[in-house]
Amino acid sequence: MPSDSWIRATVEAIHANPTQAVLFLSGGASQALGWLISVPGASNTVLEAVVPYSRISMAQLLSKMPTYFVSQQTAEDMALSAYNRALKLSRPGFPVVGVGFTGSLASLHPKHGDHRFFLSTRTSDRHWVSKVTLSKGFRTREEEDKISSQILLKAVADACRVSSSFVSELSDSEVPDDCEKLFTEDQELEQLINGEISMKFYPFSSGKYTSNSERKIILPGSFNPLHDGHLKLLEVARSICGDGFPCFEISAINADKPPLTVSQIKDRVKQFEKVGETVIISNQPYFYKKAELFPGSTFVIGADTVERLVNVKYYGGSYDAMLKVLLGCKQTGCNFLVGGRNVGGVFKVLEDFDIPNELKDMFISIPEDKFRMNISSTEIRSKRGI
Repeated sequence: MPSDSWIRATVEAIHANPTQAVLFLSGGASQALGWLISVPGASNTVLEAVVPYSRISMAQLLSKMPTYFVSQQTAEDMALSAYNRALKLSRPGFPVVGVGFTGSLASLHPKHGDHRFFLSTRTSDRHWVSKVTLSKGFRTREEEDKISSQILLKAVADACRVSSSFVSELSDSEVPDDCEKLFTEDQELEQLINGEISMKFYPFSSGKYTSNSERKIILPGSFNPLHDGHLKLLEVARSICGDGFPCFEISAINADKPPLTVSQIKDRVKQFEKVGETVIISNQPYFYKKAELFPGSTFVIGADTVERLVNVKYYGGSYDAMLKVLLGCKQTGCNFLVGGRNVGGVFKVLEDFDIPNELKDMFISIPEDKFRMNISSTEIRSKRGI
């Protein structure tokens, strides 16, 4: 248990906050993880903690070999990677923070370079980084780890917008070098389009649904425009699935069209704000990638989408390739809830398709008496002359 009273009080305040965190720590700040986990309520905050100590572990974590392992760039990359991981693991609509720490502290043998560490946090609208150089020979490894842990805990509190009575044990000459970047909504969406971040939540239905489930019930589409059929379909899907958080999803990246612009995304998002429904903007147009991004989710789709999912022509004509891709989706814990749709002028339901035996339990039919969509966004645009 934390011995310093301010540490315990800060951890309790962090756990009482809705922000959820993923922490990637290398070379120090290990005590901070113990403090966060030893105080009741840790599961409210800590989604995952990884300690990539070896070179290969760090390279796999960042999907590249860092030029310098203890550097500002590596700490920022770790924080960004942790942020994207937190987006994937968090409860729908909860704020998240990614934390990256890399340090070179006192060791068994004297070091030629400075004893230093870099710490970075990433939230939806803020990227903060700090460099601290410690006085060599002044503290033991455990003492340096404690100081780095205290500063990391304060950084997590700041990212959660939690006040703390932080007591610094740095000397007057050990001044942290901090800098931060603040992002506008437009900049965040640009980062999403460019692939820097994986998704952005617009939790317009917060408070509307009481489920604590981590599972999402996702209705993907372009929603150009959103119409009553979409809203009704998600409502029916929620009644069938039971526990789960219902939301819509738009991919800013299209498989065969140019990416949506920031202006287009914001215009479509306004539709969901008006009706009080949560929408997620992602950058994954393919379902096997959506399944990786939203593991354990139920995707609500139409029969027209089923036709494409099981059609081998979309897999280079290979039945085995189709099976491999969809079994990969199955392994993420995802499934598909299927509503009837007009396909080539004929109304079709799930039962009209030949689903491979290995995949049949992935697909669940919405009874026609519960839902039938007789309107499409394409028809609405055509009527409006768009």
